[in-house]
Amino acid sequence: MCTHAQASVRALYATAVSAYTLVNVEDESVESFRGAFFKLRRALGTNAFGINEIRLPPGRQGVEHDESATGHEEVYVVLDGGGTFTIDGEEVRVKPGDYLRVDPSATRIASAGDEGLRFVAVAAKPQPAYDGRESL
Repeated sequence: MCTHAQASVRALYATAVSAYTLVNVEDESVESFRGAFFKLRRALGTNAFGINEIRLPPGRQGVEHDESATGHEEVYVVLDGGGTFTIDGEEVRVKPGDYLRVDPSATRIASAGDEGLRFVAVAAKPQPAYDGRESL
């Protein structure tokens, strides 16, 4: 926990340093929904893509959804634990170190295994072509 004075210093520092934003998922600036869904995009102040951390306890499921309304392609990066993502009815097993990309229209739901499942979701609208450095 940071004190009011520390929070004021952090806010001043964040304003003064505009070239980057550093947050820790445990910071008060990171909004959390039920202690399982951590809204990092808002805390980071980025508009280029969505990014959230999701923590599912053992045996729990996330919310089944698609991203048709947003048009966002999502990439899930598994950090800890393991489980499955069911994508359009097909179960895909995941473990730490796995990266899983899902089309916007595909229905998906994450399910935690015996050790729980912690992953990062990154989302953005697909572009007609990659517009970054060719070497990446």
